[in-house]
Amino acid sequence: MLMRTDPFRELDRLTAQLLSPGTWSKPAAMPMDAYRDGEEYVVAFDLPGVSPDAIDIDVERNMLTVKAERRPVTDSSTVQMELSERPLGVFSRQIMLADTLDTERIKADYDAGVLTLRIPIAERAKPRKVAIGGGSDRKEIRG
Repeated sequence: MLMRTDPFRELDRLTAQLLSPGTWSKPAAMPMDAYRDGEEYVVAFDLPGVSPDAIDIDVERNMLTVKAERRPVTDSSTVQMELSERPLGVFSRQIMLADTLDTERIKADYDAGVLTLRIPIAERAKPRKVAIGGGSDRKEIRG
């Protein structure tokens, strides 16, 4: 159902995570899993430490865009950070969805730092039987 793969995506993600945090103009990538489960397509994004109100999901035509922002835990001027390894900033992922998915009925759940989107398979894409018409409707053409 996904249209593109990139074997170097994980290397790019790790390099970007180490070198610079994501910004609104250049967001960092977020890890995801995608699979089909019966009559729906499931996409799960890892977003630990992100508040649900900091997640934005958009669908335009067949392009699904997920953006999220992980903010610092504390903004206090009295806090002295000793170690900071968790990436902060903006994360984004775009996925081109196939025409066989019903983008009008996407369901989103966020639990334990994982955003799960469930996208139903469109009725037009499901297998179906085709009835064969009887021979009584045949007409003979004479010329």
